[in-house]
Amino acid sequence: MQFPEIDRITIDPQVMGGKPCVRGMRVTVGMITGLVASGASFDEIVKLYPYLESEDIKSALTYAAWRSEEHDVLLQTA
Repeated sequence: MQFPEIDRITIDPQVMGGKPCVRGMRVTVGMITGLVASGASFDEIVKLYPYLESEDIKSALTYAAWRSEEHDVLLQTA
């Protein structure tokens, strides 16, 4: 299944230890969500990181929301 809303999010073991990043850059989803959670606006984030676009921030937030809905199920061992 394709999620066009998160097509800007990449996972590469060679970049930031495989953490979800924006377009293969060393900017993690966690960094962006942390900035938004601390009150930074999209405009402030783009000023701090001019190589980012508003769509990158939206994709990071969409990805984080999607992941927050997942949960691990512990399986009982035999």
